[in-house]
Amino acid sequence: MLDLFDLPALPGLSSQPELVSEAEEIALIAAIDATSPSPFRFQGWEGKRLTSSFGWSYDFDRMRLRQAEPLPDWLLSVRGRAAAFAGLPADTLVQALLIRYDPGAGIGWHRDRPAFEHVVGISLGAPATMRFRRRQGDRFQRVNVPLLPRGAYHLSGEARHGWEHSIAEMDRTRWSITFRSLVEGQGTAHT
Repeated sequence: MLDLFDLPALPGLSSQPELVSEAEEIALIAAIDATSPSPFRFQGWEGKRLTSSFGWSYDFDRMRLRQAEPLPDWLLSVRGRAAAFAGLPADTLVQALLIRYDPGAGIGWHRDRPAFEHVVGISLGAPATMRFRRRQGDRFQRVNVPLLPRGAYHLSGEARHGWEHSIAEMDRTRWSITFRSLVEGQGTAHT
């Protein structure tokens, strides 16, 4: 995601189009749906997006990280490609969050939980816009970044820690696979 001068839209944000093929996209969407994703839950509130977690999960009722089922075999190949794109060893991406955004679903302004470090996402189905903002005085600086089907993005450094991000409510169905690494020292004291 470069601007007119070939500079990143945000420091710490990179992207790659077509990380997966159209045939892989169809297979990944079917596999995500086969996990029977459930509505996202946050402190008693139920969201419209549907999720499944593997490797690790964040329990928003207890506000802690917990171990989840291991990543299924069908995710390992795409995790390898996502890690290679991000310049990370594949085995550092220990968490996978699968999301289905049906029409009317989105995700509000947030930063990923502090237990996670690198965030590598793959967008499937409908295109979307990832919105970024950070406070500057009494205003927000904003950047919008397109998420094209089958493409990937990597959040690290300033883009990961200095900016919030969100996705507006969708009008068509979109799926995503988000791989995350843990901050060093996480994953043992919080299980």
